[in-house]
Amino acid sequence: MRHLFTPPPVVVQDVALLLARLLAGSVLVAHGWQKLDEYTLSGTAASFDAMGVPAPRLAATFAAVAELGGGVLLVLGLLTSVAAVVVLLDMAGAWYFAHRDAGIFVAEGGGELVMVIGAAALLLGALGAGRVSIDGALAGRLR
Repeated sequence: MRHLFTPPPVVVQDVALLLARLLAGSVLVAHGWQKLDEYTLSGTAASFDAMGVPAPRLAATFAAVAELGGGVLLVLGLLTSVAAVVVLLDMAGAWYFAHRDAGIFVAEGGGELVMVIGAAALLLGALGAGRVSIDGALAGRLR
């Protein structure tokens, strides 16, 4: 019964962090690439302008780079705390400008996806990438 109230072994934590990074990072890469390739920065900026996002071209560029670059960094487990902060800021902006008045469900324009990605970024930023990451390898070499 005691094991229900203690953290799992470190190897289990590392695998969980790896899977969380791979899943969240992959979703971010897909959305960042979509802003660049399918929607284009001009199309994304026009959409942001229609939503009332300030400096829509700059915001579109930030969102695309935050999602594509932040997603790649999370997948690699490189500069994880920096990537997590950038992604969290991006998701906060997405929620505020695009989803805050639409409730939870994404089918109704709600913020569930950006909220879950933001929560994943928050956890990865707080806990780090784990030992199965470039950050983990670099930290091991610095010790």
